[in-house]
This record gives sequence, C-alpha cells and structure tokens, in this order.
Amino acid sequence: MKDFFSTRRFKILLCVLVLLAGVMTYAAANGRLSAAPQELLSAAAVPFQRLSSAISGAVQGVVDKYARIDAVIAENKELTEENAKLREQMVDYDIMKRENEQYRQAWQIKEENPSYQVVNANVIGRDALEKYYSFTIDKGSRHGVKVKDSVITASGIVGRVIEVGPNYAKVATILDPSVSIGCMVSRTGDIGLVGGDQVLSQSKQCAMTLLARDTLAAQGDEVITTGLGGVFPKGLPVGTVREVSLEASGKSMVAVIDPYEDIESVKMVMVITEFDQ
Repeated sequence: MKDFFSTRRFKILLCVLVLLAGVMTYAAANGRLSAAPQELLSAAAVPFQRLSSAISGAVQGVVDKYARIDAVIAENKELTEENAKLREQMVDYDIMKRENEQYRQAWQIKEENPSYQVVNANVIGRDALEKYYSFTIDKGSRHGVKVKDSVITASGIVGRVIEVGPNYAKVATILDPSVSIGCMVSRTGDIGLVGGDQVLSQSKQCAMTLLARDTLAAQGDEVITTGLGGVFPKGLPVGTVREVSLEASGKSMVAVIDPYEDIESVKMVMVITEFDQ
C-alpha cells in the first residue's frame, strides 16, 4: 500500500482530486455548486462539439462540391446540345444561302437569255481517281436533263453531260480531252476549239487549239463560246488566255486557258436543257 502512494498514478489521481476540490470550493463560494457537474460535463464536451462541427462542415462541403459538379455537368450537356442545334441551323442556313444565290444567278441568266431552260443541280459525287474532275449531279432525265447538255455556273462553262439516269447525271468537265467546245477570243475574233489536255489538266487549265498562226490573242483576253455545233449556246464565258505558243506541228497556235470556274471544287451548277441558237 505504501508503494501505491509513491506511484505516478497516485500523484495524478491526487492532482485530479485537488482540482475537483478547487472547482467545488469555487462553485460553493459563488453559489453554483449545484451546476458544477453540468459545467464540468459541458467543458469536457467542448472539444468533441468542435470536432463534430468540423466533421459536419467538411461533409457538407463535399456534398455541396459534388452538387455543384453535377450542376456543371448538366449545364455543359445542355450547352453542348444547344451548340449542336446551332451548328445544324448554320449548316441549313449555308445551304439555303447557296441555293438562293444559285436561283438568283439562274434567274439572271434566264433574264439575259429568255430562250434558256435551266435546271439547278448540286454536285453529289466525285471520283477521287478521275484526273479530269468529272462529277455527278442530283438531277437527271426526270428533270429534263439529257446527254450533251451544257453545264455552267454564273462564272462560266464547267462541262457537258455524258451520262443520264432518272435522278442523276454524270458531267465531263472542260479539262477532259473528250470535251471540245467551239470558242472565240472576244477581243480579236480568233476562233478555235477549247478542250482538255492531259498535261494542262494537272494545273486545272485547258487548251484552245487551231488558232491561226497570225493570231493577235494575248494574255488576259477573254474566251467565249461561239455556239457552233449546237451543244453550247453562243456567248458563254469560258476563261482567259494565259499564254499563246506555236503548236508541235507548226501549222497553228495554241493558247493555255484559265477557266473562270474552279472546276475541282464546284458544288452547285446549272444545266441548260433547251435554248434557241
């Protein structure tokens, strides 16, 4: 027993008893003896209350964070759907804009040439391996399109129809050697044939052959159709002269022609199905 009074446990217990006695004495002196146990419990509970409050605040913060993340995800999804709808509307607008411009151009051509019967068409297919840039359009025999009909844009000649189905037609461009168009240099009146050339087609150019050796055609001169042969109407723009040189046989001159229309990227065309020469 004597050993217990000298232990550390006894000393701690003694300190606690002295502390409790002091608290009780203070409470009795201030008339708060009855409330002392409650105050002691309240004081002891303060750290636990603080810990509980901190844990509760942290949990609430996590809940709020994930709630905000869900709200942001929902908002992003809504914005993505809205952007997709806007893009679709822009695509529709661009298509309508191009179509309206084509109708305007077709109407202008018919105003200037009342005898023309014109069918508007869209390019719906190209052969990636076809070096002369032939293409397929979405109009055919049901729309009055025929083989040999001339295909143009407001800028100029594009080519001619070489194959027709009920709802489609295939077009050979003026870069194709199989296409031959009677043309004239508008400034000088020199006449020749415009058609494709295997070498020039690589740079999206064509050739005007059978020009007279004494031709005065020069760079920048405009080339238009003559109407000879009855396939292409007279006066349609074709392109401009890039250069003039003597052809291999030495009997005539040949001119390199830059077409007005970008044959490779044309998307909308007009087919002249009827005209009076």
